[in-house]
Amino acid sequence: MTRFAKSALAALIGLCTPLAAPLGVMQAAHAADLPASYSDDDGGVCGQPWVLSKITSRFSYQVKHVPHLPDVQITDFHRIHQHRYLPANDTWPIGRRYCGATVNLSDGRARDIWYLIEEGQGFASIGDNVEFCVSGFDRWMVYNGSCRILR
Repeated sequence: MTRFAKSALAALIGLCTPLAAPLGVMQAAHAADLPASYSDDDGGVCGQPWVLSKITSRFSYQVKHVPHLPDVQITDFHRIHQHRYLPANDTWPIGRRYCGATVNLSDGRARDIWYLIEEGQGFASIGDNVEFCVSGFDRWMVYNGSCRILR
């Protein structure tokens, strides 16, 4: 599906939803589907279950498909924190939250993880996108040495 088709489909869904849903349902769906209304002091976003679940599943895919990575899984997250928030504005249209934590792996080791939550950058611009880097698992230097890009 082309980028234009995805945008047109998202716009069509957005236009039809208010007509079909009562006001109370529409507001609840809007708040759940487009979580771009975070406040500056909302540090709990980094620990949301959907964020941690997305990281866990993508990490599992990564260790299976990138050569020479150990076959381990994330078992737990500790010390989850937000260390920077860049709100969306006229010159910077995408709000970003930079988060960090420590993960326990299935081999018993603890590693630092750094991740970024980009507001409104999910599929067809609906929802949020999560990018992450686990220390020692960035074989192709996507996030520079020691996950520097996401810190």
